[in-house]
Amino acid sequence: SASQTSAVVNERLQELVRMFKERTEKAKEKLIDPDSSDEETSLQLTSSVSCLSCISVDDCSLRLSRTMIKPLNHPTSSPLSSSYPSLSCSDLMYVLWMFLVSLAWNWNVWFIPVRWAFPYQTPDNLYYWLLIDYLCDLIYILDISVFQPRLQFVQGGDIVCDKKLMRNNYMKTNRFKFDVASLVPLELFYFKTGINPLLRLPRLLKINSFFEFNERLEAILTKAYIYRVIRTTSYLLYCLHCNACLYHWTSAYIGLGSTQWVYNGEGNSYIRCYYFAVKTLITIGGLPHPTTLSEIIFQLINYFVGVFAFSIMIGQMRDVVGAATAGQTYYRTCMDNTIRYMTSYRIPRDVQYRVKTWYNYTWQSQGMLDEQELLTQLPDKMRLDIAVDVNYSIVSKVPLFQGCDRQMIFDMLKSLHSVVYLPGDYVCKKDEVGREMYIIKAGEVQVVGGPDDRTVFATLRAGSVFGEISLLAVGGVNRRTANVIAHGFANLFILDKKDLNEILVHYPESMKVLRKKGKKAEPKEEAKEAPRAPAAPLKPETPKLLRAALEMTERSTGLRGVLAKVKERTNKSSISLQVNPCLCPCN
Repeated sequence: SASQTSAVVNERLQELVRMFKERTEKAKEKLIDPDSSDEETSLQLTSSVSCLSCISVDDCSLRLSRTMIKPLNHPTSSPLSSSYPSLSCSDLMYVLWMFLVSLAWNWNVWFIPVRWAFPYQTPDNLYYWLLIDYLCDLIYILDISVFQPRLQFVQGGDIVCDKKLMRNNYMKTNRFKFDVASLVPLELFYFKTGINPLLRLPRLLKINSFFEFNERLEAILTKAYIYRVIRTTSYLLYCLHCNACLYHWTSAYIGLGSTQWVYNGEGNSYIRCYYFAVKTLITIGGLPHPTTLSEIIFQLINYFVGVFAFSIMIGQMRDVVGAATAGQTYYRTCMDNTIRYMTSYRIPRDVQYRVKTWYNYTWQSQGMLDEQELLTQLPDKMRLDIAVDVNYSIVSKVPLFQGCDRQMIFDMLKSLHSVVYLPGDYVCKKDEVGREMYIIKAGEVQVVGGPDDRTVFATLRAGSVFGEISLLAVGGVNRRTANVIAHGFANLFILDKKDLNEILVHYPESMKVLRKKGKKAEPKEEAKEAPRAPAAPLKPETPKLLRAALEMTERSTGLRGVLAKVKERTNKSSISLQVNPCLCPCN
């Protein structure tokens, strides 16, 4: 009985598969054939096929359940509960952790010199200093033992997430050696020398974490140059900070107030020593002259280091500001060169004004002059991803491309280029050869006509398409059918005819859909022409008075037969002239 049941089920399944194939082929033929049905019919066919398929599948599953055939239980592989989570360098959690490590490193960098040179560490607040120190050490330990061994890396083009490989990769790097050296427990000498902050100097070896945090933060910031300016300024402030600490320690070693050059011990010690460091490193002048040998040596080193340190900081600041304003500089250079060119060739002032307006509006609206120039160095896949994110929402809403292949639209996005038109600019003119199609990205354009193009027939807004009739050359029409001007500032996507043809070669179904829509959008033919006037004028009707006189003459003189023959010949000649107008000498 079981074998009979399985045979029946197999036969039924084969029959269902055959029926599905037949329906699919029929629906595909009706969809592909452009003359068989319009778009509504094709959509109804596809929906009906999908509904029939769903009904058939449900029927099949119901019959299978009635046969009570149980499927075989295959063992499924479940993810391991003890999976080892890995971290990516770009993860937000990892960036936040690196920020915490950088805070711990900055604590040691800034406060170790202060606690060594100034009398700010006292027995009353010693426990607070030690608490923060050991908290920073705990952060160092967690970074070495938990986060860094879980960091993913690239090997042979593959992202490695294996636990053992990630740990071995970290332990082979120089960073691991510096991280371990930064945790050398020199604090054990506290029992012999006392609480000396200089024993924590190895903590500064974890400087790689600070540099890595800078790189990760700049990668996620939209205006990274602001952070670069702040970081460069902090470098200068730290140099002054270290010099102030050295000056106070030297003054304490020589003796506070013992000479005119050393710190006299009055006021806030850190602020006064920092003021001395600023005047020394920046070489402002107005400092007391050193008298002893140690003072002279210290001041010489200060001047020597100050010249180099300050010049390096100024150079870095110039590079940061230059990189931040590189786009603005390029824009000004292009505009100045264009103005110089127009001036040399004596271009009219109204044209120069429009060119300047175009430069200003394009830069203010886009922040760049040419979007395609930034994407030329990227591979096609990345260019497509960027184009989809930026332009797909606009192009997908265009009625002309609805029903086309999705991949065809993706390929078309890479061929679009943006152009800005000023108010009153002609986008296209009537009867010119059409080689582009336009998609409105922002702004409005107007279809105009009449005398002086002052009559507005239609206003097209964002998402509208025009120029497709000439581009698709429906019915042999490849010329513009109307004048289109920009109502205000209009940003348009332009698709070249050559690019569209190269794309449609690979998508014949989409080509048929576009041609069908192009035929619908084609303007109707004008009414039939009125019949032309005959080449020769028709014979005028004989006046009634003359006709009566002729009748009386015919009766009296017997000329009736002669006049009949003349009339017959005249009618034949007029008929021959009407039938053969080409024999008329006026043509």
